[in-house]
Order: sequence, then C-alpha cells, then structure tokens
Amino acid sequence: MSPLTARIGALLSEGEAHTLGIEAYVYLYPLVTMELTRRQATNLAAGERPGFGPMGAFSHIREFPSADFKAVVRPNFDTLYSSAWLDLTSEPMVVSVPDTGGRFYVLPMYDMWTDAFAVPGSRTSGTKAAEFAVVPPGWGGPLPDGVIVVQAPTAYVWIIGRTQTNGPADYLAVHQVQDGLAITPLSGRGQAPAPVQAHPGPSVDMQTPPLEQVNAMAARDYFGLAAELLRRHPPHVTDWSMIARLSRIGLRPGEPFDYDALDPTVRGGLDGAPAAGLALLRQTLPRLAKVVNGWQMNTEAMGVYGNFYLKRAIVAMVGLGALPPEDAIYPLNVADADGQPLSGDYIYRLHFDQDQLPPVGAPASRRGCRWTGSPRPSGTAGCRSPSWRPQCSGAGRCARR
Repeated sequence: MSPLTARIGALLSEGEAHTLGIEAYVYLYPLVTMELTRRQATNLAAGERPGFGPMGAFSHIREFPSADFKAVVRPNFDTLYSSAWLDLTSEPMVVSVPDTGGRFYVLPMYDMWTDAFAVPGSRTSGTKAAEFAVVPPGWGGPLPDGVIVVQAPTAYVWIIGRTQTNGPADYLAVHQVQDGLAITPLSGRGQAPAPVQAHPGPSVDMQTPPLEQVNAMAARDYFGLAAELLRRHPPHVTDWSMIARLSRIGLRPGEPFDYDALDPTVRGGLDGAPAAGLALLRQTLPRLAKVVNGWQMNTEAMGVYGNFYLKRAIVAMVGLGALPPEDAIYPLNVADADGQPLSGDYIYRLHFDQDQLPPVGAPASRRGCRWTGSPRPSGTAGCRSPSWRPQCSGAGRCARR
C-alpha cells in the first residue's frame, strides 16, 4: 500500500470506512461473483457435468435443468443453454455459429462486470451462419475478412447461449444447433480444432454454489480477491468516481491490497461491510423496479447497467447473466392481484387478456390448461381458493405456488 493511501486511510473514521466498504462491496459484487462462477464452471473436463467444461470450448446443457440446478440462478425452461468462457489474454477468439434455420437464439457475451456488451442472435445478427472475432482490450492486430469484430472490455468473457426449445420433443433439433457452435483461437482459424484440455484445480470448491461462496466471504477474503481481479479486469471508463472513493480504503486497480497493513480503524469499518452490503442488496430487491399488478417489471438498466451499481449487484445475486430488455423480460412476482404475498396455501392462475398477450418473437407449440371443478370460480379470491385445483395438459404453465 502506498504511503498516500495509508495516510488517507488513517484519516477515516470507522463509520466512514464502513460506508465506503459497503459501497465497495456493492460495486465489486458482480466481479467477485463472476470469478467464482468461472472457477467452478471451468474446473471440470467437458461432459463431466452439464454446462461445465474448460475455458475455450462450449459446454452444453442438453435438457431442461432439474429443480436442484444451481450453477446459474433462475435458468430458463424454454431454451437450452450453451456456455463458454473465453480467455483473451493471448489472442482473440473466433466464435462460430451455425445457420439455425430461423430458430430463435441469443449468444450474449458478458464482461467480468456482468455487462452484456454484445448479443449476437436472431434479433441482431440474424440466424445465418456467422463468425465473431472477440478481441481483447488494447489488441490491434489484423483480422481476416468475413469475421464480425466484437471488442471485449475484459480479458475474460462469459458466453451464455440460449436456443429456443419447444419442449423435450424438440431436443434433437436443438442439439444440432448446439453442436454447430465452436470456438477457435484466431491463430488456428481454418485448421481442425484442437481438443481443449481441462486443468482442474483441487482448491476450487465444487460443491458449494458460487453465490453461496460469495455471500459467505469475510471482508479480508472478499476485498483481497476483488483487488486481484481489478488488476486483471479494468473498471469501465465511467467508473472513475467510484474508483476514487475505493482508493480511500486502499483499493486501487493495478496495485496489491494488504488488508493487514490498513489502519486498524479502517479494518474495523470494513469488517462488517460484507454483511451490511449483502443485507442492502436483499432489502432493496423488492423495490428495485416499478410494480404492476404485483409484478416487478425490470425493463430499465438491465443487461447493461452503466453506473447503476446497486442494480447490477442485485441482478448478479438473483439472476446472473441477465439479457437486455430487447431480448428478454424478467418480471418478478412480489404479490397477487390483491396485493397479498404469495402463499403455499393457495393455487394461483396467471391470466392475460386477449389483447395483452406478451409480444414474444419465438412462438412455441400451443399448450393449454383446463380447469377442473364446478362451478368455475370468478375473481382473484376464487383463483386463490384452496379447494380449486388446476389440471394441465401437455407442458401447460399452470403451477402450484
């Protein structure tokens, strides 16, 4: 730690250090969460666990995830996932996608701060075959004709591909799309792809979900890891003001962080920052966005967050890898139509008026539900009646809450 940082740290009160520590915790939460997710997801050989595999290769989830799937928070159940981590520290990587025949897909690319800086897919680049050269920061070498250049803000990139899947009967067709995805180092383009070898590390916790690992970290470990990551993954150019505030507690991009060398008053303030920061995220979640008919509609600053650090951290906590609203909407139900919290004692019905159906761009096969019982209840109270039970046909969306 520099003498200037030590002198400034000594001038802080414990309360001021605590406030700055909470700000730092919130700001750095996505970066730390992404790193622990990456470590666990890439610490297995391809095929050992769905969605897990070494960096530089796609790892596919071939069927809808089970209820105990925790590698990604809140996965979809109408797409199949294809995950890949890119290491751009040596050279660009070329990501190849097949012609999907008009099938909806998205291939969002996330920097280590969780911003979706590029979203190839049906809406943007179309469904024809394409090659995307993902280029690291500061790289200025030549690129071949025919590739689409994508500038990455960080040297590590997470790709979470989603391909439209119309139920289990559609798996085979989706698997063909997944098998057409490929990653090739720029220097190896045009050559037969070499198998990517896994190098598992025994120190990586493969049992505890990454989110639980992050939320359990003490201040020393959390800020120490964050400082290490700041040396590898630079902050966004709009983060200058936040970085200036973090420097007051000894966190400076590109510099080592020695927790023990901090002034004891500063350490006292930082020790409680992770618990307070996590509590802030959880307390803010219910009022993070406008609520309409009991649904929180997160349609602003999603996927790309700017300087809305609090929302970025909350989304990393509840839905790591969120898409921009142009590609996906993430309504969060916080109450029923009467404003009451949901309860396991009731059955709920989700209703759309005919002229208010969601404007989805990837229509699936028709599915429907029928309701049993007579007479049919009316109004929200009737729908919540414990005596009312839905019976769904096919893959209907009636569900007991």
